[in-house]
Amino acid sequence: MVSVRLLDDVAIEDLAVGATVLGTGGGGDPYLGKLMAINSIKQKGPVRLLSLKEIPDDALLVPVAMMGSPTVLVEKLPKGDEALKSLSMIEAKVGKKVFAVASAEAGGVNSTIPLAVAAQLGLPVADADGMGRAFPEIQMTSYHLYGIRASPFAMSDEKGNSVLLDTISNKWIEWISRAVTVVMGGSAIIALYPMTGREFKEACVPNTLTFAQKIGETIRLSKQNRQDPVENLLKLVHGFKLFKGKIIDVSRRTTGGFARGEAIIEGIDESKGSKLKLNFQNENLIAIRDDKVVATVPDLITLLECETGLPVTTEGLKYGYRVFVTGIPCNPVWRTPKGIETVGPRYFGYDIDYRPVEELINR
Repeated sequence: MVSVRLLDDVAIEDLAVGATVLGTGGGGDPYLGKLMAINSIKQKGPVRLLSLKEIPDDALLVPVAMMGSPTVLVEKLPKGDEALKSLSMIEAKVGKKVFAVASAEAGGVNSTIPLAVAAQLGLPVADADGMGRAFPEIQMTSYHLYGIRASPFAMSDEKGNSVLLDTISNKWIEWISRAVTVVMGGSAIIALYPMTGREFKEACVPNTLTFAQKIGETIRLSKQNRQDPVENLLKLVHGFKLFKGKIIDVSRRTTGGFARGEAIIEGIDESKGSKLKLNFQNENLIAIRDDKVVATVPDLITLLECETGLPVTTEGLKYGYRVFVTGIPCNPVWRTPKGIETVGPRYFGYDIDYRPVEELINR
């Protein structure tokens, strides 16, 4: 088994797949992020993965990520130095060197960008993130729930433009940076939520990268051993099969810096005779089977290819794909009143009260 302490290219492959499962359709193209991380590691050497107990209380930790529409990132490739510029701006503003980088969310490219940056700078990366999954907006993090400011907030694009923001609230960071991202062409690389080691250890979702690597490893080994990758995956994540079907329609548009839309999935095999509608905003938000809600944010709604068990992102939704729609319970921090207020279905404009996926499937 690959060590989870030093991440090499095999570990990155597994981690990218697992992070895409946790990313619920969002977080950016895992293939691009994987290539960035593997290339950096080949040039600079393996990245050290830090457990929380190895992080000093007074250290400076800064998450780095891609912001914008995942569909744009597929065609508008990063230059490679955007994250370094953004981190340098944070260091100059805070007046302190970064001790380690971290993930803002568990999503395809946004779990691997920190690894590429860590390799380039010779820094470790913390084994944690701010969501335990992916969400579309800046304030949708466990860091925010614990009262940590997202600013100073730095963003850079592939043209060489950089912006440093310092706002009165995390929601203002979302509004302003989203507008800047649109002007930058729909995507940018950001550094945000600078915090002390003490704050990070209190507010993060721990062990996310290790967990993502384990998910990817489970899918890979299941296929090698001719086992059912979907069954083994759901056993690992305590998830549920919600539907099996073929994608028959996809409506997708990029507006306001997000990929928004819906997919219609026609049931096959055990789901034959039913249809499921999936609504997404970068990430999958609501799954409705025959007018009955079967899963909502903040629980994870992930599509897996029937044959391979590999996750399907929202930009990868295509007519004819045969998929399992799965539901995975979210981290408990999102089931708190403040968590539901921040990322529940009503925040996204749905007239639906949140109910845990394990309750919905047993109705």
